[in-house]
Amino acid sequence: MEQQDLKKATNYNYGIEKIFDKAQDFLPLNGTDYVELYVGNAKQAAHYYKTAFGFQSLAYAGLETGVRDHVSYVLVQDKIRLVLTTPLIADSPITAHLAKHGDGVKVIALWVDDAKKAFHETVSRGAEVFFEPRVESDADGEVVRAGIHTYGDTVHIFVERRNYKGIFLPGYEKWESEYNPGSTGLKYIDHMVGNVELGAMNKLLRTCHGFCELSYVRR
Repeated sequence: MEQQDLKKATNYNYGIEKIFDKAQDFLPLNGTDYVELYVGNAKQAAHYYKTAFGFQSLAYAGLETGVRDHVSYVLVQDKIRLVLTTPLIADSPITAHLAKHGDGVKVIALWVDDAKKAFHETVSRGAEVFFEPRVESDADGEVVRAGIHTYGDTVHIFVERRNYKGIFLPGYEKWESEYNPGSTGLKYIDHMVGNVELGAMNKLLRTCHGFCELSYVRR
């Protein structure tokens, strides 16, 4: 910004209404759809999150549902969904991720009205493709998902689920469990923070093409 522009600065009563023509939201988000963690033992991790934090059983995918290379347990508490995923084969990207990072977050999934549009808006601004938009379906309808890389090995997946009535996503079945401790009062994900390695911040800012401005303080 030039110095002369600062002299024209005006005080505004800021709210949710857009007051600048160029400030329109190119990536409207409805909230966090789910967070997926790669873990060494998904069943054990699920028990821990239920016991320590009051999550409830929601859905499951694995050998019994036709998935051959990994197993996933989905937990829920109010508006929060966690997916805990463990590889079933040695030669797997999930296995490689665990060897490099240990247990940790791989996917931050964002709930959107139009996954294809969200994908194209971000890729057009320089985001690196994780996977192209695809339609996943079963007897309960269809979900559209698309993915982009963010920083490190973490990815964002855009999830459009307006035409889906299933328990979670196609390929998952309801997870019945007799052990469901009471809620601890967690409501929703307020925000998420990415820890960038030492000396890499300037590189990130040069390559994110405006997508870094995305705020996760949304329900």
